[in-house]
Amino acid sequence: MPGPAVDTRTSIMEAARSRLLTEGYAGLSTRKVAEEAGVPLSQLHYHYGSKGGLILAVLREENRRLLDRQSRMYAEARPLWQRYAQACDFLDDDLESGYVRVLQEMIAAGWSNPEIGDAVRQLCSGWFQLLTEVARDAERRHGPLGPFTADEVAALVCNAFLGSEALLLLDFERAAMPIRSALRRVGDVIRALEERSTEVNDSGVPPEG
Repeated sequence: MPGPAVDTRTSIMEAARSRLLTEGYAGLSTRKVAEEAGVPLSQLHYHYGSKGGLILAVLREENRRLLDRQSRMYAEARPLWQRYAQACDFLDDDLESGYVRVLQEMIAAGWSNPEIGDAVRQLCSGWFQLLTEVARDAERRHGPLGPFTADEVAALVCNAFLGSEALLLLDFERAAMPIRSALRRVGDVIRALEERSTEVNDSGVPPEG
């Protein structure tokens, strides 16, 4: 059975995740986290050092969980445009859960805090690496990605989602800017490219137009 130290860390992590995803980075109180976890505040500082250390630990764990989810989804044997559509569905889930808000808050905090900046870059790099693998697989299956390298496509998609998240958190909705529909429209482009590639592979002759 896990020892007291493991149980304490787990209790603190679960309480911090619950409060962080509902209250955000700025509103998180370490004292309230300790109270919810049923441990002295000193235990929180012993295990995580500071509020920033605790938040980064929660964010790393949540990021790992969501990245695993995304990796499993992109590994499925479905057309890429369908998997991309699922990624757009996940965006709405992650906005609702509070994860996106915390990530964006930590990105902003990282502008002036090098330690937080380093940690957030590592988190975002995981998503870029996954998207690069997806783009390279698409390149192998369907040929060149227009004028873009796989890395460039991954960078564009990654930044499209990060920028969209920031604006959606500012309550930009369809009347002001069609963010969600624009992201989903990319899936239509992917579908057209996939279907065009399939026609070429089946006939050996590029379709007209």
